[in-house]
Amino acid sequence: MDAQEVQRALEQIGAALAAQHAPGTDVVLVGIQRGGVPLAQRLSKILARHWGRTVPVGSVDVSMHRDDLNQRPVPAVHPTVIPFDINNRAVVLVDDVLFSARTIRAAMDALNDFGRPKRIQLAVLIDRGHRELPIKADFVGKEIETTIDEIVTVELTEAGAETDRVVITKK
Repeated sequence: MDAQEVQRALEQIGAALAAQHAPGTDVVLVGIQRGGVPLAQRLSKILARHWGRTVPVGSVDVSMHRDDLNQRPVPAVHPTVIPFDINNRAVVLVDDVLFSARTIRAAMDALNDFGRPKRIQLAVLIDRGHRELPIKADFVGKEIETTIDEIVTVELTEAGAETDRVVITKK
């Protein structure tokens, strides 16, 4: 995907979110560190255009909630910043790529440290399949068929890329 396709996919997710939730609802966005954070910030701006009000954005680090801690080197921990109450709110987790769903499970576990949302939904830019857990995204920018030995990388300008794009490479 090129930059225009990435933006179209985000606009599509934003429109679907806006259609599903009334403007006055307590929707908050929580980006999963790292790729989901800039996407959540962009979605907040898109929703602000639809609703005429800002949508709070937070970030969650899942490093210490992963089920494979004993199989990885010491994790690079990023800050979790949730500067709002998530109790009884609709929390939309945002990530760049949905693959095995283990990161999403860890993110839901991490959210439990901050309260009990009324509802948790998932928005992803790319759904590449190959689930290991029964988790499905509520909002998807694009579904891409991949093989297990391919890697899907989302490059964003906020992370230092020259332009936004999605690239598929072989392991």
